[in-house]
Amino acid sequence: MARKRTPKQTTPTETPAPVQPESEPQLAEPASTAVLEQPALEPMEQQPSFVERIQQQRGRTVAADPFGIAGDYEAGVRLFESRRNRFMAIKFEEKPSPEVLDLVKSTGYRWNSRDFMWTRPIEPDSAMTTRIEAERLYQEVRTLVRQAKGIDAGQEIPF
Repeated sequence: MARKRTPKQTTPTETPAPVQPESEPQLAEPASTAVLEQPALEPMEQQPSFVERIQQQRGRTVAADPFGIAGDYEAGVRLFESRRNRFMAIKFEEKPSPEVLDLVKSTGYRWNSRDFMWTRPIEPDSAMTTRIEAERLYQEVRTLVRQAKGIDAGQEIPF
């Protein structure tokens, strides 16, 4: 059986207009008193991105990638690891001597022209060994660069 529909109320309820004194001329009242306001736009740099909002909700922070493991800023040598791209990297501030470059090449590092650093992939079966070898190579390279620049041994920067 079909239900009977009741007609919707089509006539708006009207409220009586306030009575104005006879001495003042009557002006036409506006149809609506609502004013359309534009929402205030915040600058784009103050609004967090989607990823930042999720990180704030979860309370997690994301480490930089590649992240620095060790660095000798006097000698201009730094050691990095990228967990996202799975590689170890050595970066020089200035071009090192050919002796240093030969040592880096002989241990399996290749020049990455996009990031301007020497990189070596981390294989899953030998990840810890690769990291240990990278730290040893960093110490050797750091010593050679310090000797070439004439910098005394000084204080070492721990890992």
